[in-house]
Amino acid sequence: MQKEASISNFQPADQLAAIKQNDEAALKALYQQNFQRVEHYVLNNNGSTDEAKDVYQEAFIAVWRNIQLDRFTPVTETSLSGYLYQVAKNKWLDHLRSSHYKKVVPLKEMEDGKVEIVTLQETELAYLGSVRDNLAKLGDNCRELLMRFYYRKESLRVIAAAFDWTEATAKNNKYRCLQKLREFIKNK
Repeated sequence: MQKEASISNFQPADQLAAIKQNDEAALKALYQQNFQRVEHYVLNNNGSTDEAKDVYQEAFIAVWRNIQLDRFTPVTETSLSGYLYQVAKNKWLDHLRSSHYKKVVPLKEMEDGKVEIVTLQETELAYLGSVRDNLAKLGDNCRELLMRFYYRKESLRVIAAAFDWTEATAKNNKYRCLQKLREFIKNK
């Protein structure tokens, strides 16, 4: 019975040498030992198993290529696995940010057969209306502070001077007011 090769049994320099020589056992072990971790990450971040496989294969090839071109040198036994995971994670995040992954809002059929398209602008306007309505619920100081910072683009230093606060107090109050506004919007 032949023992399955494990990439973690190699020293970092030996791992690299085996991968550079395209050692099938080393490549297979590296691939198999790291896929589950990447798959778990993709599944927990709005992905599917097929997408995890695609991303992992791209990352694996990129890491292999970087090793072939001497662009990566592992320092510890786990740095190769960590590097592969990080490349896969970055590729998944790039995929999520890409236009290929943008959320598509389904068209709603109206009773008379016409199609209603909900535009992003309408959604943004509704959100801005909610912000405006909830701004009115804040106290005068909070409302004034947020208006000065976000709409008039005044610096915290200028705002602090206007309220006779320190800059740190202005920063803390801005944070608290923004949290209060978010809470109002969330609970609406």
